[in-house]
Amino acid sequence: MSLDQAIPDARQALRARFGAAIQAEQATGEAFPVLWLDASVWEAAHRFLREEIAAPFPLLADLWAIDESLRQHRPGQPASRITLCSHLVSLARNADLRLKLATHGRAPSIARVYANADWYEREAHDMFGLDFGRETRRILMPPTWEGHPLLKTHYARATEKPPFVLTDRLFEAEERATITDPDLLGLPKLRDGEELMVLNFGPHHPSTHGVFRILLGLDGEEVVWAWPDIGYHHRGAEKMAERQTWHGFIPYCDRIDYLGGVISELPYLLAVERLCGITVPPRAQMIRVMLCEFYRIMNHLLFYGTMAQDVGAMSPVFYMFTDREKGHEILNAITGARMHPAFFRIGGVAMDLPTGWDAMVRGFLDWMPARLDEYERMVLRSELFCARTVGVGAYDTDTALTWGTTGPGLRATGCDWDLRKLRPYSGYEQFEFEVPLGQRGDIFDRTRVRADEMRESLKIIRQCLENMPEGAVKADHPLTTPPPRGAMQKDIETLIAHFLQSSWGTVVPAGEATGQIEGHRGLTQYAIVSDGGTQSYRTRIRTPSFAHLQMIPKIVPGMTVADLVAHIASIDFVMSDVDR
Repeated sequence: MSLDQAIPDARQALRARFGAAIQAEQATGEAFPVLWLDASVWEAAHRFLREEIAAPFPLLADLWAIDESLRQHRPGQPASRITLCSHLVSLARNADLRLKLATHGRAPSIARVYANADWYEREAHDMFGLDFGRETRRILMPPTWEGHPLLKTHYARATEKPPFVLTDRLFEAEERATITDPDLLGLPKLRDGEELMVLNFGPHHPSTHGVFRILLGLDGEEVVWAWPDIGYHHRGAEKMAERQTWHGFIPYCDRIDYLGGVISELPYLLAVERLCGITVPPRAQMIRVMLCEFYRIMNHLLFYGTMAQDVGAMSPVFYMFTDREKGHEILNAITGARMHPAFFRIGGVAMDLPTGWDAMVRGFLDWMPARLDEYERMVLRSELFCARTVGVGAYDTDTALTWGTTGPGLRATGCDWDLRKLRPYSGYEQFEFEVPLGQRGDIFDRTRVRADEMRESLKIIRQCLENMPEGAVKADHPLTTPPPRGAMQKDIETLIAHFLQSSWGTVVPAGEATGQIEGHRGLTQYAIVSDGGTQSYRTRIRTPSFAHLQMIPKIVPGMTVADLVAHIASIDFVMSDVDR
């Protein structure tokens, strides 16, 4: 950890402060320390790291649980039935720290230390049944659901249960369960003696950008309070990871954020490749970078157009869909698909670039800059757009970090935090590009940052075009999936490996690994656990959208309903990324 000597090592500071309550330091292949704490200091240690230590850890990036009941390979780890993990980030140190707590079903809450721990603890309660000593409502599953889905004892397939029959009685019970009483949520029904109008905004409303519901308390057009309700798009992706092969889970990554294409494949594969000890060839790395930046542009174009549409400008979105079509034609030519390519592989990519790829990419690079200039005139310089967005929905860097905000939403506050620059992966250190920043952290700045990011992505893609190296597109490693076809034709060992991997699955060494990238929405992180088998023992998917929605009740009170619509659009989330 390369830090200024004036900044104490976080491990040493924790040991000096809490001594024997630091039960163990887990040996992993991670690029950061992993410490086990005693339950008696769980909250205090988090408070120490967030508020008291020099160069603190203000960002709780993730918090999740692991059911240890069937795990066989746990060398040096304390006995635990359900392990609680928190992942902290210090921007000043450019460093991470993971804390773990061995539990038998009950854990202290850190929601009083990290405000965004609330939703994460609700999720751990919902999925694992963890008791945090406070009232905890389900967050992803319906209130009528029986059991906790990520426990190993919970079924994974519908065929493991009797056939489902929706009777009239069951339908009525489910309908009643969706009724939310503000009194039960601690939300007021009166303001200055006047009754508030309680409005269900969504889950089927075009302005919520997906099946997302917000319970609103309104005084006329003014939003007094807001209560987000998620889970309508939950598909059990983390449960699916436990029953797919390591290779077979790749297509599911595309559906985590269905607008991100290969972007969600990358952190998953970075984690798997770390466990396997695989080094990806330079050509494959550059292909990965180029495709990720293409999908970043595809996402931002959709955001840009719908953002303008949500404040009253109708034309831009139609022009931008023309640009997206041109981009998707290139992606289709390279990967064979438009939105869900499943193109990356363990050790590289599925195939080499097709003949003529360079001409297609060059044509797109020549096309887009003038289009972006026109959109800036149509949108960012529009008096209507500025009137609706400047100074609206603003928050500062501290507020963003308190609620787990990363990506353009954080950089719009002026915080220069982009993993492609600060922690280069997949060869990003080779590229020259700038990190666009805002100043006010309002809706306008969040739009401006994304508009400028598209220009920087074009720079990166052009460098890929001009500097694409020759060589293999897949690592020559026994755990590469599938093995290089040329090698299969030359030796029986590779042919046998291909047969076993295709019929049984790749055997990934036991251990834990984390893959992190700067996704188009922010920090996207996969924390995986292998028990030495052909399937993941635990796959934790940290998505930026989940964290970003949690801040809504903090930001929107005092807005009008029209401003709320604009603010929701500026967050740029998709519900598949929230619910998984």
